[in-house]
Amino acid sequence: MSSQLAERIGTAKAEGRAALIAYVPVGYPDVEGSIAAMVAAVEAGADVVEVGVPYSDPGMDGPVIQQAVDVAVRAGVGMTDVLRAVEAVAAAGAVPVVMSYWNPIERYGVPRFATDLAAAGGAGAITPDLIPDEAAAWLGAAEGADLDRVFLVAPSSTEARLRSTTAACRGFVYAASTMGVTGTRATVGDAAEKLVARTREARPDLAVCVGLGVSNGHQAAEVAAFADGVIVGSAYVRELLEGRGTDGVRRLTEDLARGVKGHNGHLGRSEGKA
Repeated sequence: MSSQLAERIGTAKAEGRAALIAYVPVGYPDVEGSIAAMVAAVEAGADVVEVGVPYSDPGMDGPVIQQAVDVAVRAGVGMTDVLRAVEAVAAAGAVPVVMSYWNPIERYGVPRFATDLAAAGGAGAITPDLIPDEAAAWLGAAEGADLDRVFLVAPSSTEARLRSTTAACRGFVYAASTMGVTGTRATVGDAAEKLVARTREARPDLAVCVGLGVSNGHQAAEVAAFADGVIVGSAYVRELLEGRGTDGVRRLTEDLARGVKGHNGHLGRSEGKA
């Protein structure tokens, strides 16, 4: 059994850096445009792409991502489009992992989703609103298809919850280091570093990747100093919402890629997208 995510994050670590993980929802500005953005991110240095599944009630996402996802939902973007994006990311040379609320996966059919995702070259799935206690169907299907499964931990997670969540993960564990919805932040606080340390104590052999609203190379460098991977979502979506398209995605990725190597890039805090 091999984990695409663990292998790619391990490669980055061997190179003395954190992995760069980019989130882009499928279907904004349209399916082809979103796939082009994902490929641009890969070509500019992203190691992993979180392929976002549009959902009508993205309760854990902030206004930037909600705005883009709403367009995709209204356009009828579905799992078939998501799987096509997965194939494109894999062909471009990065590791694709689907990011989805549980309802779309359940509606598609859990065994079918696992089989089709594996066939498309996907590494696995991140399921932000699914806890391991209620994930028996997904864990079984993922195991059968040799897929990674990524669950979330937060600053509010108890030690027991950290242990049970990390025990169910394969690939990495997603440390959502700010309470509330997603979105870019102006500064990086110390809650993320504390959460990573606690999570590593719970399971030392598992990579810990952090999502907290990183929007530029300086912030990526700060997070890369203590995390195995830096997850960026809202900043990518903003490039698309504001019409900068693949060029904007490329520039952002290049800056972030410098950051995860420990270099701060060219954007100062005042220039970052808060």
